[in-house]
Amino acid sequence: MARARQRWLPALLIPLALAVAVLFGSVQAGATVSLPPKTADEVLAMIARTEVRALSGTVEQASELGLPEVPAVGPGIAPGTASALELLTGSHTARVYVDGPFKARVQILDPMAERDLVVNGGDAWFYNSADNSATHLSVPVPSRAELRESLPSASPRPDMPTPEAMAKRFLAAIDATTEVTVGGSSSVAGRSAYRLSLNPRSSETLVDTVDIYVDAETGLPLGVQVRANGQDEPAYSLAFTELNLSTPDAGLFNFTPPPGATVTEKALPAKPVPSMPAPEPDSAVPGPDATPEAFGQADPKQHGATVSGEGWGAVVALPAGSAPAELMSSPQLAQMLQPVSGGKALTSSLLSVLILDDGRIFVGMVPLDRLQSAAAAQ
Repeated sequence: MARARQRWLPALLIPLALAVAVLFGSVQAGATVSLPPKTADEVLAMIARTEVRALSGTVEQASELGLPEVPAVGPGIAPGTASALELLTGSHTARVYVDGPFKARVQILDPMAERDLVVNGGDAWFYNSADNSATHLSVPVPSRAELRESLPSASPRPDMPTPEAMAKRFLAAIDATTEVTVGGSSSVAGRSAYRLSLNPRSSETLVDTVDIYVDAETGLPLGVQVRANGQDEPAYSLAFTELNLSTPDAGLFNFTPPPGATVTEKALPAKPVPSMPAPEPDSAVPGPDATPEAFGQADPKQHGATVSGEGWGAVVALPAGSAPAELMSSPQLAQMLQPVSGGKALTSSLLSVLILDDGRIFVGMVPLDRLQSAAAAQ
């Protein structure tokens, strides 16, 4: 149990602190539907055993955290900088396409513009139609033999902005500080879904409850809602509004910059392939004592982070220089920060961030004073 708590990294923190998010989106659940009753362990088993490898659909996002909305496009906004902050503000719509481990496309539909993230093997493109700019990233891809050896039972895929990716980060947090229940079923994107609720048993966190909507047929998470303490409406939500589980057209994963586009080339180091032993055929599925690895989640220490506290009250500390320079120098981030002793802070109904003058960063789904206490203890 302690091992799980030490490795837990709150679901919304990784995209913010490390700027890996491009878009997250909102749950629009339909009318209640009738489904056979299932226990929490049975729904967790469905998620762990989902075999969905390809999909296309529309995702929508809504964030009501009490923060100023960040403009997605415009003069002086660097590609990827605004997107790393967008998950905290406003509403957004995107088309998402996934085909296997290393093919994915996200089309973010901005007013009067469009941004595209295209991943195809070792090539990734980010295109912004607002200024006709493109960034090309090259990253080594593990061979199939390496994947078979290290992930014999896993289904690797890009860490895409989908309900599945978000849900698995929260599921990795399940431990003794979490009550897991199954509520009423409903319809999401026209598909019947079970509602799995995670309720923190901690007074230290800003989170009241997390609802994960799980496809009754495939076990694929279709939506996630996060409620903050003292708020009736979700502070953050992400869901499919349309979903097709057939394989997308292969041409969607090919990208050529438009004529006249400004292209920037970048190379990224290879991402280590985690070691994950194959389970026995009759082994138990992830449950309340599962580690993050059981749901495909990485140890935050791989990013140079340290974690203090337990479960939902955990605080992630990043050493100086961990956050991308583009993010830290962003005028959009500056709009959200307030001066505090020894640095600056971002506070919201669900998330707090403390940026110290020495460059260290503390993040948590906790009140600001909890971060300040963690910083003072180091």
